[in-house]
Amino acid sequence: MAQLYFYYSAMNAGKSTTMLQSSFNYQERGMNPVIFTAKIDNRFGEGKVSSRIGLEADAELFTVETQLFDHIATLNEKQKVHCVLIDESQFLTKEQVHQISDVVDTLKIPVLCYGLRTDFRGELFTGAQYLLAWADKLIELKTVCHCGRKANMVLRTDENGVAMADGDQVEIGGNERYVSVCRKHYKDALK
Repeated sequence: MAQLYFYYSAMNAGKSTTMLQSSFNYQERGMNPVIFTAKIDNRFGEGKVSSRIGLEADAELFTVETQLFDHIATLNEKQKVHCVLIDESQFLTKEQVHQISDVVDTLKIPVLCYGLRTDFRGELFTGAQYLLAWADKLIELKTVCHCGRKANMVLRTDENGVAMADGDQVEIGGNERYVSVCRKHYKDALK
């Protein structure tokens, strides 16, 4: 039975690595997984998903305008799709989360989403908000703060490494801009 999964975490918990491993598992069994990633995040090249440990794969791109149900249905007509994997799922819109739930319920294709739960202000991303509300399975992937506790928050830092409290919700970056920390160190950094 197909289900909608949301794998969420702070940055650097291995979301992309876990997703690429799932894709490999499907391929190893002769199945056809399809990977999607957000066009806005092109740090590793357009149409690529890369993990920090060096794994990578080609991906379909989505923007806020992408009609995911229609796109996936078309791909499925050309060649049976056994699983849809979505990296950077925090960038999905409410409508797109609804569409991928239709992929699960109507096309009977499992959809595995991987993304951040909250932004650097501690607020939910739209995609995460609706995945938390509508997904069949919620799986937290864990990483650690420099103090050893579970990191569940993300700090955005300026060019001097100082934590920022304000700014646009979306600013693409990696370790040079973001640090995963526990709630205590998140609050301490913003004092």
